[in-house]
Amino acid sequence: MLSIEANEVLSNLPANMPKRNSPALVKLGRGILQLIGWQLVGEIPNEKRMVVCAAPHTSNWDFFVGLPVIFAMDVKASIMMKKEVFIWPLSALWAWIGFIPVDRKAPQGAVGSMIEQFKYRDNLWLAIAPEGTRSKAERWKTGFLSIAEGANIPIMLLSWDYPTKTIQFGPMMTTSGNREQDLLDIQAHFRQFEGRRPENTN
Repeated sequence: MLSIEANEVLSNLPANMPKRNSPALVKLGRGILQLIGWQLVGEIPNEKRMVVCAAPHTSNWDFFVGLPVIFAMDVKASIMMKKEVFIWPLSALWAWIGFIPVDRKAPQGAVGSMIEQFKYRDNLWLAIAPEGTRSKAERWKTGFLSIAEGANIPIMLLSWDYPTKTIQFGPMMTTSGNREQDLLDIQAHFRQFEGRRPENTN
């Protein structure tokens, strides 16, 4: 196995990626990845704004794999969180992690709120698990497609495969206007990867 420092993905991080600028966290994240034996493959696009569609999401363990990846890349990835949870004294911590408060009760809903966020943020990568749950989802949510279409931004598919301990970046896609077909195509792509609890995969 290559040293995580020699990993091609980490050696070619894009200039437009939103960054944390934390060398200490980079060192920590890469050390953890080396320790647990996960590898990164694929190509990260040089985009200032995009939706990162991450799957298959089947276990809380995904967080403990994903967080060192975020640290190792020095990326400031953002995740939606209910506005009601964004309260003092934890609000500063949530913001530092990358959570964005979303008012689900707003007239435009969570999707409209995120589209508005993209309008005034020059540099934003929004990470979303399309299943919307760690349990088996009969139907994936299409909110991430609506956000990408409404904000006119691309989507990067990010996959983790537990048997091979691999996280794959890409491919990239843009919405076609046919959300149902887009969702079917995305689900077909993710079927080649296995989550920690494959019985929860649709």
